[in-house]
Amino acid sequence: MIKSFKVIITGQVQGVGFRPYVYVLAKQLDLTGTVSNNEEGVIIYLTGKEENIRSFVSQLIENPPKVSRINTHTAREIVLKDYEDFSIIPSKKGSKLNLQLTPDFAICPDCAGEILDASNRRYNYPFTTCVNCGPRWAITNTFPFERNHTSIVEFTMCPECEREYTDPLDRRFHSQTNSCSKCGIGMELTDSQGEILQYLETELFEKIGELLKSGAIIALKNTSGYLLCCDATNPETVQRLRDKKNRPNKPFAILYPSFDLLERELRLTNKHREALSSAERPIVIIQKEAYKGSLALKELAPGLNQLGIMMPYTGILQLLAEHISMPIVATSGNFHGSPIISDNEDCFQTLQSVADYFVHHNMPVSNPQDDSLVKFSSKFHHEVIFRRSRGYAPNYFGKVHSGKEKILAMGGHLKSTIGFIPNDYIYLSQYLGNLDNYDVYTRFTQTANRFMEIFEQKPDTILVDSHPEYQSTQFGKELSKELSTNLFHVQHHKAHFASVLGEHDLFERDGPVMGVIWDGTGYGDDGNIWGGEFFSYQDGQIDRIGHLQYFDWLAGDKMAREPRLSLLSLSDNHMEDTLSRKFTSQEINIYKSIRERNKLKTSSVGRLFDAVASLLGICDYNTYEGEAAILLENNIKEYDLSACKSYASLPDTGNIPTQLLLKNLYNDYANGTSRENIIASFLYTLAHLVFEMADKHKISDLAFSGGVFQNTTLIDMLIELAGTNYKLYFNRNLSPNDENVSFGQINYHIYCSGNKKQ
Repeated sequence: MIKSFKVIITGQVQGVGFRPYVYVLAKQLDLTGTVSNNEEGVIIYLTGKEENIRSFVSQLIENPPKVSRINTHTAREIVLKDYEDFSIIPSKKGSKLNLQLTPDFAICPDCAGEILDASNRRYNYPFTTCVNCGPRWAITNTFPFERNHTSIVEFTMCPECEREYTDPLDRRFHSQTNSCSKCGIGMELTDSQGEILQYLETELFEKIGELLKSGAIIALKNTSGYLLCCDATNPETVQRLRDKKNRPNKPFAILYPSFDLLERELRLTNKHREALSSAERPIVIIQKEAYKGSLALKELAPGLNQLGIMMPYTGILQLLAEHISMPIVATSGNFHGSPIISDNEDCFQTLQSVADYFVHHNMPVSNPQDDSLVKFSSKFHHEVIFRRSRGYAPNYFGKVHSGKEKILAMGGHLKSTIGFIPNDYIYLSQYLGNLDNYDVYTRFTQTANRFMEIFEQKPDTILVDSHPEYQSTQFGKELSKELSTNLFHVQHHKAHFASVLGEHDLFERDGPVMGVIWDGTGYGDDGNIWGGEFFSYQDGQIDRIGHLQYFDWLAGDKMAREPRLSLLSLSDNHMEDTLSRKFTSQEINIYKSIRERNKLKTSSVGRLFDAVASLLGICDYNTYEGEAAILLENNIKEYDLSACKSYASLPDTGNIPTQLLLKNLYNDYANGTSRENIIASFLYTLAHLVFEMADKHKISDLAFSGGVFQNTTLIDMLIELAGTNYKLYFNRNLSPNDENVSFGQINYHIYCSGNKKQ
């Protein structure tokens, strides 16, 4: 019997070739009707045999386009409609946007092959894309995702591209980013004075490759912003880039031109290979044991036994890879601490003193993004997202129930992101950075306004951190007054806890969950600096049930920059000799005087890591956030739990005895125990204390968040010690660091009692 159905698909279904896929499938099953994008996803009208329609829906849901992600689908019979054929019709905007946005996708194998094929018309064209790959969020101005809603709109398709765009059998059928060298985006190479160096398009990347081999630093505009590139095997050039970029120690990302070269030089796991070849294509942190190659290791990753590796993910980088035989540095185009640059003139003015040459193109980047960064633990291959940006933002695929309340969350301060619920979905911005930097703060405020513009919605409620001096809190307060919205404060570590509860849908479960929230700093409910917290959650209530015993917070933010201050704060008289090697006698007298008068305390595990790193002679001064903790983990290659010892047990008071822990660790150090064994035992102590706390409160479901849980060795220990007696939950789609605070604020506001309204 002939019937008509209306099918609605929601999720990541725009900009992924969904409508062309629907078109071909409908034609194969002899169905007539239409398909179009709307503000909620994809809407399909079908007329034909009922069994064919049901087969259509089944095949579409079970085998959707490769980079799509279906969230919901409905199919209901409607009044019989008569169609002459099946067609894709233009999107019509009739209401507010209510769909998931589309992140950028790495270049697919088909497009990568075409730009390297001399017989193909897209040979050497770096902006070659199709429905399965290319920039999406980077070029989005508004939605639904149509060409005229992107920054590519100014490039009118030539007849050949138009033919592909309208051919149902072509891979570029309704590809909104379709272009070629005749009608598309142009590139130019200039020197540091802005003089254009004339090279044929076919010779451009060959010339860039030659310049890199000669020791040049090049600012290269990619599809999501500029990269600073140089030969990663040239120590002098890498060091010159460090000096110019004002980045003394933080490791550089390294772009390998091919998997063949990478496999010859580094040992990869299957998890590494999957991530490096995925549609997200993040930077992957890989151990460099048994490294076989000529990288300038000391200059690329000072003091580290790991490297941040990436593979070409755009046509630009793929073509460049064909003209270089060596790995290159591919770090964000900025000065250390500033946001990635995407504007041509801004890049030239800002980086003229850094780059020897510039490679620009004329496609505007609407939403600049850094490269995402992930790491896998050595023993259990647990994935940790260190930075969530290109390829992941701005979608979140879990469920969040907000009702009709529109919520804007301003997140934290050091690793800022913005969260927004304007409809049925939650949107999380790309990593934005440290709001102490004026340019980062400007991009932060622009991103908040951009979200409101894209969705044409103002928030009913704005959420801010409880720290009164955070720039995100200040901006949230100002915006709340301007928009006349509700304003709520959410305690920093409770937001971290709520982020894990939200990711794993634990808010409505039976029984308690213990939160282990460890990081460097966060404003506590008692006015002290928290960072070593234990919470319990049940029935909408979060309670603090324990923490690291308080120690003195010295010299404000300087304490986070100088690990030696954490050691001084936690030290007692028997560490005098160690301190005398790190401070002058005058400094010691000043800080001891400050310590005697000090009233501000901290429970920070991050600062405890700093103290241990300083004590062991690993790091006294941080040149980037978390440096001491990273170097500390870096000093342990592997561990044997049976050989580890605990430096402290949980006392009856229920709080971790911080000073006793460090004193016992110091005794091991003074007695000549190796640094590697001490670090392993330190991490084992922390892991063991978690389970002591869990047993004390009779809780077996444990949730972990905070920057400390970027330590993959600690995660492996926790997993190993837990066995089958405990259930562990970690951030999985979000970073455990402060990037998840905006998401946690939203979840706390929706599900937990105790909101603090201004």
